[in-house]
Amino acid sequence: MKNKSGNSILPALLIFSLFYFYSCKHDPELSGIIIPVDTTGNNNGGTTESTCNKDTVYFVQAVLPMFQSSCALSGCHDAITHKEGLRLDSYSGIISGGINGSNPTNSKIYRVMVSSGEEQMPPSPVASMTSTQLSTISKWISQGAKNNSCIESGCDTTNVKYSTHIKPLIQTNCQGCHSGATPGGGINLATYAGVKAIADNGKFFGSISQLSGYKTMPQNGNKLTDCQITTVKIWINQGSPEN
Repeated sequence: MKNKSGNSILPALLIFSLFYFYSCKHDPELSGIIIPVDTTGNNNGGTTESTCNKDTVYFVQAVLPMFQSSCALSGCHDAITHKEGLRLDSYSGIISGGINGSNPTNSKIYRVMVSSGEEQMPPSPVASMTSTQLSTISKWISQGAKNNSCIESGCDTTNVKYSTHIKPLIQTNCQGCHSGATPGGGINLATYAGVKAIADNGKFFGSISQLSGYKTMPQNGNKLTDCQITTVKIWINQGSPEN
């Protein structure tokens, strides 16, 4: 490609492209800012909305991580074991496992989650779903059990707290494995004390950031978003308070 003078303009375009790319990719200051979120919204053929609606439960962001953490475990409903013929690590598997696209109480998977005794799923020693998690799944089913996703436009880090940011993140992505009588790796994240311990020794941030030398977490799910990882880092830098 040449300009009117006959000179090639490819070098100039290359320099501009590199400048643009690196000027947009930066390390955010970890304090009270809004940073862009790096996410493709990839949900295996489902629909992806350009923005996230706070009244909508999105399968990729809110529902799938819970199933991956609590149900798609080795020996249960993962790709290798698929106990009772159920594989609950994907949208198609979850739907075929017994989801009525508008009625939670007529959905087999939801019924066993809210039941008690031997029928309850996930079974002991895996922690049962919390009331908040069950409410999220119920709302998703009531909204049509869609294979939906959204792309967040920003990451608000102005008021990061354990109760509103860290605890819900752990319940959704980690607590299925790391709870109960025999928590994975001997790490119980069902309590603040357990979370505080791995936050202070560096394992929490190292694992979710998938840094060299740390075990990749979530083990059965997708890597946490840049926003989630940044939020965890901010909380740890605050001293990992139980706030």
